Amino acid sequence: MSEKTIALVTGANKGIGYEIAAGLGALGWSVGVGARDEHRREAAVEKLRAAGVDAFGVALDVTDDASVAAAAALLEGRAGRLDVLVNNAGVTGGMPQEPTRVDLDAVRTAVETNVIGVIRVTNAMLPLLRRSASPRIVNMSSSVGSLTLQASETSEVASSPVSAAYAPSKSFLNAVMLQYVKELRGSNILINAGCPGYTATDLNAFHGVRTPEQGAAIAIRLATLPDNGPTGGFFDDAGVVPW
Repeated sequence: MSEKTIALVTGANKGIGYEIAAGLGALGWSVGVGARDEHRREAAVEKLRAAGVDAFGVALDVTDDASVAAAAALLEGRAGRLDVLVNNAGVTGGMPQEPTRVDLDAVRTAVETNVIGVIRVTNAMLPLLRRSASPRIVNMSSSVGSLTLQASETSEVASSPVSAAYAPSKSFLNAVMLQYVKELRGSNILINAGCPGYTATDLNAFHGVRTPEQGAAIAIRLATLPDNGPTGGFFDDAGVVPW
């Protein structure tokens, strides 16, 4: 049984997910790099190891039951527990996203990965998380999922592109997270949502104004909360994000 803190980051082969893995690894943690693509996953692991991170690859497609079950079995055999789960994997769903023109498959794809995938992975990993002394779950959300900010006439979010798939999937994710918080109340599992800000990644064709390293900072903060830290919150680098 490993004495190191064990973390799993989904969608960790690139972008924000990779930087989350790098940041947690820099703390001396052992970090599972969850990703579907074998070549990209192993390239990320190799790069992290070259930087001194105790990284290992986890074949993981969050939309596939068998893949997620196999990932849980790998962690069971490797460490017997999981201390931190970062649900980072996400997709936009595709274009267009104006509600009057959206392809319904785009909505289904966004929800399948961004919401159902998080439920699938979280439920598979919960038995391992319950064996941790200080378990943490971090869901990578987005301020575009804030109904308050979307309805505001002055917020930057209100002026963001119209989105009938991606943005509502993040609202859905936040709502589901609160139900986990209600069910897990009284346990030592802290579960929170983090917004990375407008980060340059392939999801937005690298149009964001923040670096992936900056975008990863909130996840690292929520993954390292003390035992008396918050649960059921929605945060970015500036503090609380309204629902």
